[in-house]
Amino acid sequence: MITSPLVPVPIPDRVAALIGSCLPQHVLQAEFDAVCAAREVNRFRGPLCAEDRADREHALAALARANKVLAKHHPLLPVRPGQ
Repeated sequence: MITSPLVPVPIPDRVAALIGSCLPQHVLQAEFDAVCAAREVNRFRGPLCAEDRADREHALAALARANKVLAKHHPLLPVRPGQ
């Protein structure tokens, strides 16, 4: 696998607000939901008990729902766990 030489650079709040103002509200909400769900999925490590497996599956389902909205808006928007 080839890694990208790009380094993530923080976006100033005003620039993020300007970008956000150009997107529909449901896409912004889906982005927020996807990032939260991806963070939740990444929280689970190692052998999981039944309750943790259910919580992880719930987070994966939420991520899939949010990514469906994001992909419909633009194919490069979906969030992957670990991003």
